[in-house]
Amino acid sequence: MPNTELLFPFVEYWWLYAAFTLGVLALLALDLGVFHRQAHAVSMREATAWSIIWVGLALGFNYVLYAYAQATFPAHERLLALPGFDPDAAARQVGLEFLTGYIVEKSLAVDNIFVFVVVFSYFAIPPALQHRVLFYGIIGALVFRAIFIAMGAMLMQYHIVVVLFGVFLIVTGIKMMFAPDKPLAPEKNPLIRLVRRLVPVTPLLDGQKFFVKLSGVWHATPLFVALVFLEFSDIVFAVDSVPAIFAITREPLIVFTSNVMAILGLRSMYFLLAGAVELFHLLKYGLATVLVFVGLKMVWLNDLFGGKFPISLSLGIIAGVIGLSVAASLLWPRPPAAGSQKVA
Repeated sequence: MPNTELLFPFVEYWWLYAAFTLGVLALLALDLGVFHRQAHAVSMREATAWSIIWVGLALGFNYVLYAYAQATFPAHERLLALPGFDPDAAARQVGLEFLTGYIVEKSLAVDNIFVFVVVFSYFAIPPALQHRVLFYGIIGALVFRAIFIAMGAMLMQYHIVVVLFGVFLIVTGIKMMFAPDKPLAPEKNPLIRLVRRLVPVTPLLDGQKFFVKLSGVWHATPLFVALVFLEFSDIVFAVDSVPAIFAITREPLIVFTSNVMAILGLRSMYFLLAGAVELFHLLKYGLATVLVFVGLKMVWLNDLFGGKFPISLSLGIIAGVIGLSVAASLLWPRPPAAGSQKVA
């Protein structure tokens, strides 16, 4: 899609990207510097409160973005010059696309939570230090997502790339649906092996430190190795989630902001759901169906509907599929023996 057809081209709206990024950095600084300055185990009550805050901030930003579009689009000369442009419909589209992208990213993040549980268990990271690892993991995730989204925005201008991404998502969804569950084995990960070859690693933690100096030589602690693994896992997950949101909207601003707002709430969602993640054993089928659906949008459905599958229908399908898979997981729980085998 040519850049002039975007509602929020970067050249014109760079200040909005900058303001949003500065706001996110301020929130992160407030989070670590004030509310979590002292390492402590995050209680269920605290995790619930922070989850509500992050979701509230995301929905608040969603409304502000919609209100801004509604107020400015009717007087925007470039947009009004586009054939058939409807300012009110475009503003509603912006709001719905952000909300749909946010729900997709939030849903896909449940897989991240299972990885967090396994990694923290394997490296024996106590609850009091888990927030610190997740905090820096989130910062790294934001940087990598920004890079992936910038690359995706350039590549998505070519129809063949859109089709290839769509096929990739369909194949990924089918594999997720039929592939057997495999236990995560951090000790076999080639990246972890490389880290241990390049940097000496201490067998024990040393408080909140990622590195310690022993006999004049810097050593990484298990806290740092856990952080590296989490960063690597997020890159893997981004390969699915970024194209999935580009299937919902071609607007890089909406992809970026919905991704970031979902990631910001990932830590509190982990502390809220870590103990219950195994309950949602059928969620993977819902996520797989969503990936297949958004892949079909890119390959076929958008063209079938004159270039754009209705966003309100997309939101209903995605929310319905995720909701049904969660409800089915609770109605038909995994047998205790099967659940215990997977955790072990």
